Amino acid sequence: VKLCTTLCIYVLIANVCLAVCLQMMGLSTPGQAEITSLDTNNIDDVLSKVISLLSYRCRFSQMLHPIFEEASNIVREEFPDTKQVVFARVDCDQHSDIAQRYRITKYPTLKLFRNGMMMKREYRGQRSVVAIADFIRQQKVDPVKEIHSMEEVNTVDRSKRNIIGYFEKKDSDNYHTYEKVANILRDDCTFLAAFGAVSESERFSGDNVIYKPLGENVPDMVYLGSLTNFDLTYAWAQDKCVPLVREITFENGEELTEEGIPFLILFHVKEDTDSLEKFQQEVARQLISEKGSINFLHADCDKFRHPLLHIQKTPADCPVIAIDSFRHMYVFPDFKDLDSFWVFYLLLSFFTHCGLIFHHNINVCFLFPPQEEMGGEVASSPPESSFKKLGPSETRYTILTRDRDEL
Repeated sequence: VKLCTTLCIYVLIANVCLAVCLQMMGLSTPGQAEITSLDTNNIDDVLSKVISLLSYRCRFSQMLHPIFEEASNIVREEFPDTKQVVFARVDCDQHSDIAQRYRITKYPTLKLFRNGMMMKREYRGQRSVVAIADFIRQQKVDPVKEIHSMEEVNTVDRSKRNIIGYFEKKDSDNYHTYEKVANILRDDCTFLAAFGAVSESERFSGDNVIYKPLGENVPDMVYLGSLTNFDLTYAWAQDKCVPLVREITFENGEELTEEGIPFLILFHVKEDTDSLEKFQQEVARQLISEKGSINFLHADCDKFRHPLLHIQKTPADCPVIAIDSFRHMYVFPDFKDLDSFWVFYLLLSFFTHCGLIFHHNINVCFLFPPQEEMGGEVASSPPESSFKKLGPSETRYTILTRDRDEL
């Protein structure tokens, strides 16, 4: 198979934007398709209006190309306003800075943008005309559910994270900001809104937004910033909607791995909510400054038996805490020491310093003694990473291996 020489991104734009980065060679565009070319100069302006999917690859991009264009034609018929949905293209050979900016490292990759912001969750659905078109329809559904009586507030599902806005009128700058935030965080929170007379009792000092945390008896939290300031409103809502400690599953494992930062994981039995709560409290109390440099996660011991076995543990040993640096796994000595600050300090110091030493194959870290023999073989000390295997396959085409033509 002759290798392609040009990299392109195809983008579907709306206040949702779907962009696809394809490796192309001589692909024609049907007369009905309207796919905008993106470059460094116009990408910010275009993506500020859209949903974007990015994907790459030579042979597989050629297979996806007509599907993507047909989906764009269907979507254009349903959403003719170019401010709603747009498909676009970037030549990534000429604009490699764009590929680097959006961390495109494999083909095919489909990334979602809302209101110009790239979402962490990639599009991983079926590569078909129907599936892509349905995906766009789902993104165009109003992310905010309107409340028609205050009695509805008492019936919200407290097993989910709920944000409720009380506004004087729907056509206002305050509500437009709220709606924009809801559109970006719709996968993480349930957004509701009440207007006019329905919301009057909650608007004692103007438009008001509250967060209802998980649990029946947990008090509401009020947003105290300016509702016309998108950055402040979004930061507050994101902090409430995206938990500090997230659950890792086989469905989101690749997504979390692709974020490229180490895991600090609590393995616990699903019914053991006490250990999870304590872990969440101590992470928030002692490690909040590490947010963004470490992924704080919890995992079901029964579902993740293999990583536990890899560190010589079983569900009977849970709760167990470990760091996975994507090179090695480091087991936290004893869960009962969780509230000891110095233990956490040593754990982080171990990863920061000893982890780097391990990258040079020098085993000198005292927190994790050599492993015992397992099945006649001596396990590596520390064990190699298990969770890096949840990432994309090493045989999947990437920018770093552009001479390969297999998926």
